[in-house]
Amino acid sequence: MTEDIKLSNRLLLVASYLPKGANFADIGSDHAYLPCFVCQQDPTATAIAGEVNVGPLSSAQETINKYNLNEYVEARLGDGLSVLQQNEVNQVVIAGMGGSLIRTILENGKDKLSSVNLIITQPNVDEKNVRNWFMENHFNIQDESILEENGHIYEIIVGIRVNNATTLSEKEQLFGPKLLAQRNELFYKKWESERVKLIRVISQMQNAKNQDREKISKFQEQLGWIEEVLEDDHY
Repeated sequence: MTEDIKLSNRLLLVASYLPKGANFADIGSDHAYLPCFVCQQDPTATAIAGEVNVGPLSSAQETINKYNLNEYVEARLGDGLSVLQQNEVNQVVIAGMGGSLIRTILENGKDKLSSVNLIITQPNVDEKNVRNWFMENHFNIQDESILEENGHIYEIIVGIRVNNATTLSEKEQLFGPKLLAQRNELFYKKWESERVKLIRVISQMQNAKNQDREKISKFQEQLGWIEEVLEDDHY
């Protein structure tokens, strides 16, 4: 009997947003643990594991072979959403990379998203980029989660396709509309840490010979928002 796949808490939470019978792509799948886990737990699910590099692709194929999931999970080599055919999947997962890279992948692969109604992202940084792309491309933020694992705080942002996306303020794009509404302990911990970093960055920029006043002003505005949110810590 094949053993069960063990996922990190971060990927378990990502996987929990997929519906039963999912037909999805996991872009930047690495060892394909996530698609293999989902298809092992749900025999009605199918997945494509996309990888841009040959090394991780062969690791993904090894995992698929090990768990006898070749009928359910297919590993493909390619950049971002280029691994997909038109109308091939209904959900897309992109986890474990920067928000600007996730945005680029979605933007460059827009032609492959016509049949996709759910996008689950887990950016390591620059979450604002992902929220902004969702808003501009007819996806509402259905849910957001925040969790801590191995000393890192991660956010998961889930977008669902709609006809008219809700407009998010810059503040909501930065903090996340759902996370801003919840404001749990971890949210405050993250933004206290970000406040300290931003103060240091602003100080360095102000001491530079050639100052980018526009950027400094933007960062000072963000710092004001962060301090405003932290002052309201009533958890």
